[in-house]
Amino acid sequence: MHTFLLLSLLILRNACPAKAHGYVAQVSIDGEIYMGNVPNAQPSPSIVRQIDDISPVKGASNPYMNCGQAAQLAALVADANPGSQFQFWWKDGDGTNWPHDIGPIMTYMASCVGTTCDKYNSTNAEWFKIEETGLEPGNMTWYQQNIMDGWPANVTLPSNLEPGQYLIRHEIIALHLATELGGAEFYPSCTQVRMYPVFSYARFTYIRSG
Repeated sequence: MHTFLLLSLLILRNACPAKAHGYVAQVSIDGEIYMGNVPNAQPSPSIVRQIDDISPVKGASNPYMNCGQAAQLAALVADANPGSQFQFWWKDGDGTNWPHDIGPIMTYMASCVGTTCDKYNSTNAEWFKIEETGLEPGNMTWYQQNIMDGWPANVTLPSNLEPGQYLIRHEIIALHLATELGGAEFYPSCTQVRMYPVFSYARFTYIRSG
């Protein structure tokens, strides 16, 4: 009886139309807020590359895996530092909370080689992973549940980043349909930042003689 009830609930959940998807609506860098753009809406200047569809990217070889569905170059590049604290707020397409709670959250970075990030084509970007969160320790709850509850995803940049301009690809992988071949849903989003070097103030201290 228990098995039948569980299967019935799973079938009912998967049969419900997916309201289902989303995008990065807001980013905070060391407490400073930057707004993203609603997908496929008239864009405002932003540091977040605008996508044209809240649907997931399917297939690991999909060219939209870089920054999301038909992501466009963003007009702005935000200042950051090695070790900066980032927060990413994800929303459903209708502005309500992110709708999924199963699967990992990952963050990658890539240098905007040869140009500024507002002009950089990410097709051949060389990504390196800086963060991953999966299941919370000691239970079967995914950290993605916190995003579904309306909280941001928190990311700390590495403290040893070289100066320059970077794309930050923050990505949710939703696994609620991953029991089927090709069912995993990828939601990548790219934010454009300019990394400054960390200087020691001791280098600028002058000793004034008598």
